[in-house]
Amino acid sequence: MNGVYKKYNSLPYITKESNMISDKRTTIKFVVLLLLLLLLLFVFVSGDAEVRCIESEREALLSFKNGLIDEHGILSSWRSDECCKWHGVECSNTTGHVITLQLNSHYSAKLRGKIGSSLLELDHLNHLDLSRNDFGDIPIPEFIGSMKQLRHLSLENCYFSGIIPPQLGNLTNLRSLDLSWNDFGGIPIPQFIGSMKQLQHLSLQFSMFSGSIPPQLGNLTNLRLLDLSQNDFGGILNLIPEFIGSMKQLQHLYLWDCNFSGSIPPQLGNLTNLRLLDLSLNSLCGGVSLSQLALVFESLKILDLSSNHLNGSMPDLRAFPSLTKLDLSNNNFTGSIPITIGHLSKLQDLDLSQNSLEGSVPLSIGQLSKLQSLYLSHNSLEGLVSESYFSKLDKLKSLDLSFNSFILDIASNWTPPFQLDNLNLAWCKMGPYFPKWLQTQRNLTYLNLNGTNIRDEAPRWLWSTSPSLQYLFLSYNQISGTVPNLLSTSIRYMDLSYNRFRGPIPLFPVNASHIQLNGNKFSGSISSLCKTPHDYLEYFDLSNNQLAGEVPNCWDKMPSLRYLNLANNGFLGEIPPSFGNLKDLLALLLHGNGFSGVLPYNLRQCQELRIIDIGGNRLTGEIPSWIGKLYQMQFLNFRGNKLHGSIPPEVCNLTNIQVLDLSVNVLSSIIPDCFDNFTVLASESISDTYAHVITLGTRFGGYETWEYEYSSFQWKGKESEYRKNLGLLKLIDVSSNTLIGNIPKSFSSMSNLNSLNLSRNSLTGHIIPDIGKMKTLDSLDLSRNQLSGKIPTSLAEIHTLGVLDLSNNKLSGKIPTSTQLQSFDASAYAGNDGLCGDPLQKCTEDSLRSSSTNPVENMNEKDGSNFSFMQEVGISMGFGFMFGFWGVIGSFILKKSWRIAFFNLFDAAGDWFYVRIAVFVSKWRRS
Repeated sequence: MNGVYKKYNSLPYITKESNMISDKRTTIKFVVLLLLLLLLLFVFVSGDAEVRCIESEREALLSFKNGLIDEHGILSSWRSDECCKWHGVECSNTTGHVITLQLNSHYSAKLRGKIGSSLLELDHLNHLDLSRNDFGDIPIPEFIGSMKQLRHLSLENCYFSGIIPPQLGNLTNLRSLDLSWNDFGGIPIPQFIGSMKQLQHLSLQFSMFSGSIPPQLGNLTNLRLLDLSQNDFGGILNLIPEFIGSMKQLQHLYLWDCNFSGSIPPQLGNLTNLRLLDLSLNSLCGGVSLSQLALVFESLKILDLSSNHLNGSMPDLRAFPSLTKLDLSNNNFTGSIPITIGHLSKLQDLDLSQNSLEGSVPLSIGQLSKLQSLYLSHNSLEGLVSESYFSKLDKLKSLDLSFNSFILDIASNWTPPFQLDNLNLAWCKMGPYFPKWLQTQRNLTYLNLNGTNIRDEAPRWLWSTSPSLQYLFLSYNQISGTVPNLLSTSIRYMDLSYNRFRGPIPLFPVNASHIQLNGNKFSGSISSLCKTPHDYLEYFDLSNNQLAGEVPNCWDKMPSLRYLNLANNGFLGEIPPSFGNLKDLLALLLHGNGFSGVLPYNLRQCQELRIIDIGGNRLTGEIPSWIGKLYQMQFLNFRGNKLHGSIPPEVCNLTNIQVLDLSVNVLSSIIPDCFDNFTVLASESISDTYAHVITLGTRFGGYETWEYEYSSFQWKGKESEYRKNLGLLKLIDVSSNTLIGNIPKSFSSMSNLNSLNLSRNSLTGHIIPDIGKMKTLDSLDLSRNQLSGKIPTSLAEIHTLGVLDLSNNKLSGKIPTSTQLQSFDASAYAGNDGLCGDPLQKCTEDSLRSSSTNPVENMNEKDGSNFSFMQEVGISMGFGFMFGFWGVIGSFILKKSWRIAFFNLFDAAGDWFYVRIAVFVSKWRRS
């Protein structure tokens, strides 16, 4: 009973105890929940709270700012008390210390001035980026080497120069270092960089380093990115260092344009983590054998070996299954494109252009469904290209098949699966009709159909098919029709040359840069040019059309014009004086029109002019003396006008002149004797190609040359056109005038002149005796003058001579014997009655006697001048006295016996005279 009582009597106690335990648990849970809420509140409040700027660091930043010149207000926010909110400043969320200073500027807005040492106060700064500012060619400050806590340092494009301070070697905690785009004056890469063993990113691109790459860089085994491109590592050992193969963590390797030569080292095969390899623009040679180099780059995504001297067959491409970009362009690869190209299923960009590849394109290339760009231009590829090649290339954006022998066999109703941005089919065969499938391409920016054998009328949709079209090239076809108003289009570069377009010239966009309409049948006036300004127009060619009327005087609306060609039209009237407003003009070509009047005086303001061609017009007046102030002039053609007066001596100020053509005018007086000022004609240099070539800027819209088409030069008696080879021509032509006097002696200084034409004038005197110094003459025409005397023997020393005409002068004597001079036809010497010898009749004794051989005439020939009678008498007396006096005295000096005999005879004669006189005097005294 008691037990039962106890059992049941204890139940209230147990329940009470249980309730107490439950209350405690509830209290604990409440406390825990409260703590969690407080913690969350703290986190929320602390996250929303402002990080307070540390005053000493704020003062250090302000001191740093005071040393800078901030012309663009980049640091305008550096005023408040909270420096952690300033532009480019980042602070730690926990400590408030400045940990990042990132002031990389835009190219149009830079900080200048001095980098203050107050940055040393930022003890916790681990990221410093001052890139793309301008610090005025000063050295990198030494104190930066004391900021040992730095992990990231970027001084890219800061205009630093001089020696890199060795104190930077103390920055052993650096993870990334970027010194690219500075000018360190051709010094080698500092060895101390090899001590920064924590580096993962090293960029020294385009910083004017030279010499060998120090082997200490091989210690940087943690590198993920190495960029040494655009430096000059040429010299005795200009090879890619083998130690780079020890950097096994490398993922991106840039060694392009470093002047490396030799072969690719097989040690690069150790870089199995490589994602990007760029060795382009070097002089690497040899074949690329993957088995030899052990390049099993399964992870490689980008391979660029372009612009080297690599040769042989293309490598087996199955070793690169991950490639997204392959560029082997501008090498010497031969053979065919390997079928294994189809295994590169991830490939997006393929460039095999500018090699010597042959054969057809493998169908497997059509399996590259991710391909976005395909460049096969400038090879020897051939065969049919049908739409089946492109059925799976729905992502294709750029296609370049130009300068091959492809035949495009594409159905007229074909609808491509792609929308191209760029298309170049130049010199492929795709005519005679205009390809209708182009109408489906609504995104075209670049379209080149030059030389594609199209003999069709230009469809109306061509000019508006793509609202973004900027580059349109249709030259060297037989496309007909008219060109509509293009004012509202986006076309900036347009070449319609050498077609059959007719009608008036079109209005083109105000932002157009290059317009070529030459070689068509455009007609009418060009006064419409005055309707709109064209501030960006640089290249404008309307030559070889049927345009007429006066040229409008509104060229100040084209202030950027550098090349203007209006040649071979029917323009009349005076040359507009507003040409003088074209301060950047390099070439002015007005040949073959009906311009009259004088050369406008305002043209003297075009100080950049390299070419003036006003030949074949009706210009009058004299050659202006101010022409000698156009010091950049290289090609000057006044041929076939009505210019009179003398050749101004100021012409000789044109030291860069290569072509001077003043022929077929009415010029008189003598030729100025100052041609030794023409330094280019006395050198073997070729003229600056920039004088006659303008290059665009990108692949599709670039690496395209716009050549100065320049015709009208007389070469070897024929009218010749010059384009690419214009810079090789060196010519002087003053023929068909009424010039008098001697051939100037200074002509012989032009030792690299190609052609000299002085024919059809009234020149007298002798051919200059040292004409042989003009050792590169290919054509020499002195015919139809009044030259006399012998043909100088030095003429036989010009082995390059291909054309010679000395006919119809007064030359005499024997033609010098040489293989060169005897190879010309007899007509080259005809009309000189005193000449004899091969190829003319043999010289007789009378003909030789009629040719003076005395010293006086030899001297005349040597000097190229004639003496008067009294001068000849004086010279003869001088020679007589010299020979008589030294004949006697010289004999006495040389013969001792003669001297003794002479003085004995002299003594005897003296004694005889003495005796006779003494006897006579004695007799006279006696008488």
